[in-house]
Amino acid sequence: MSETVMNGFRPESIPVYKELVSEFAVCDRWFSSIPSMTQPNRLFIHSATSTGEIINDTKKLIEGYPQKTIFESLDEAGFSFGIYYQIAATTMFYRNLRKIKYIRNFRQFDQNFESDCKRGKLPNYVVIEQRYFDTILLPGNDDHPPHDVSEGQSFVKQVYEALRASPQWNETLLIVTYDEHGGFYDHVPTPTSGVPSPDDIAAPAPYNFQFDRLGVRVPCLMISPWIERGTVLHGPSGPYPSSEFEHSSIPATVKKIFNLNQFLTKRDAWAGTFDTILTRTSPRTDCPVTLPDPEKMHEREADEKLTEFQQELVQMVATLNGDCYKDIYPDKLVENMSVPEAIKYCEDGFQKFLTSSENAKKNGADESEIVVLTNNTPTDRVEI
Repeated sequence: MSETVMNGFRPESIPVYKELVSEFAVCDRWFSSIPSMTQPNRLFIHSATSTGEIINDTKKLIEGYPQKTIFESLDEAGFSFGIYYQIAATTMFYRNLRKIKYIRNFRQFDQNFESDCKRGKLPNYVVIEQRYFDTILLPGNDDHPPHDVSEGQSFVKQVYEALRASPQWNETLLIVTYDEHGGFYDHVPTPTSGVPSPDDIAAPAPYNFQFDRLGVRVPCLMISPWIERGTVLHGPSGPYPSSEFEHSSIPATVKKIFNLNQFLTKRDAWAGTFDTILTRTSPRTDCPVTLPDPEKMHEREADEKLTEFQQELVQMVATLNGDCYKDIYPDKLVENMSVPEAIKYCEDGFQKFLTSSENAKKNGADESEIVVLTNNTPTDRVEI
């Protein structure tokens, strides 16, 4: 058991990352925002807070978290953003992103990403979501166990090569990171001093966590023609003596690069920014055009049962498409649902919400509102 727990990947097993690290940059002091699980850390990436959440709270996730995000800050300053999703967008766990005004910011990855790259039409700020479900014909590419890591490698390769061929390549900084660590061991101590609570909201009892320490380190790769080959980014030089690179460094750096007015919380005001990695005076012309092809890591059966994360995504979509009003919601909805059924449910339900929101927008609805679909009548009705 100990050998399995302490095991890792050889560089040749993840050739895409091996090439990117040697050609661009890796950060060896990037920490998850809190010593906890997936969703709270994901919330920090775009909002620099989890509003007191340290667990995957299904009820709050499907209702949508209320805090302001970096997407809204960009929009207020006149900058564009785009979220490229593959089945359904987990960024809609932020309630504000469900508003009618943002509905056109969601774009289906397979249909739009490569063409937008080719035409030089990528927004100022882009988030690319993975395929979180796994089937034989359509494997998961999100690196969540037990999904084949080679699929994640192929996905990063696809994204990089599309960006590299884009006329916007010389304006691009690509960040590849992970929300949390999947374990508790690290030879580098977790920062426990000088870390500010984002908004002075403590976790509820019995946890009472004060959000005054970071989590374990996670991988973070940075790719741009403005980065020297083989760069290793260590800890930041500020803005405070105790500052570190963590997930809130993303909105902090976005604020700095785009000269936005305000920080989201005290945490991104404290977090180190990584704009300093762009050290060149001119973009490189020797960046690889293509990356190595990864080999399949292992043969395995596709997922049969939904993971907790997948159940949360299904339940969130049920909130969008109106099934939340049925008596099977939320637990019975996913109780016996297979992975293929979940994929179809999420694809159809998410598209239904996007289409209804788009129709509301065309009909002149208040764009600050959220479309509410209800299925408790013979025909759906739309409430604003």
